[in-house]
Amino acid sequence: MTAWEIAGFLACVAVATCAQSITGFALALILLGLTGLFDLAPLPDVANVATVLSLASAVIALRGTRKSLDRAIWRTTVTGSIFGYAIGVALMAWLNANVVMVLRLLLGVVVIACAVIVLVRTEPLAQRSSPASFRGFGVLSGVLGGLFSASGPPLVYQFYRQPMDLEAVRDTLVATLAAGSLVRLLMVVPAGQFSTRSLLLCLLSLPLAMGITWWMRRHPPAWPRAAVLKVVCALLVVTGVGLIGPAVAAIWR
Repeated sequence: MTAWEIAGFLACVAVATCAQSITGFALALILLGLTGLFDLAPLPDVANVATVLSLASAVIALRGTRKSLDRAIWRTTVTGSIFGYAIGVALMAWLNANVVMVLRLLLGVVVIACAVIVLVRTEPLAQRSSPASFRGFGVLSGVLGGLFSASGPPLVYQFYRQPMDLEAVRDTLVATLAAGSLVRLLMVVPAGQFSTRSLLLCLLSLPLAMGITWWMRRHPPAWPRAAVLKVVCALLVVTGVGLIGPAVAAIWR
């Protein structure tokens, strides 16, 4: 990578981390979307970086949350996500080796779909969903996490519909995403899918992301969260369209 590409990548990390600090999600989606749009680094490497950054942020956020963690939901969801991650990691390796443009097209579709899912307002359920439902959303989350390290939106949709205390929902969600990130690392590293470039980008990005997270927690912006959420989702949609256009044109040719 050239110096300009590294600088551009770190700028994307800064934007994604700011969005994550304000909204609680979207780090992987924005990082993958922006770097894919500007073709700064291979998507598998960016997914690896997003996994490490998400895991590091979750470890910090989970301090002192044992009492609020719903272990039953956590276990059921993570059980399903393990199978999903295996599928997603295998798909990422195959698509990147054979049909890169299809991978970019799929990323664009996923980015737009996730933005729509997050913006959809849902009424709370009268009773908790069944274990099978949590397991199914875990599989879907795992597939997206294995492909793009973007496992959050399906779980955000599922968890925030449950008749649970908000703190329990948040902490259980963070713990589930952290477990998924760890599962992904345990799959990609032994398989040789965590390249030297991934390691270098992680070493460069981690101090920046942690510094921004630290600053944003101590100096939170006064912007309304709902407005920021709409801006972030609009950014995701624009990024997704920017990825889909060139990919469709290349495939058509």
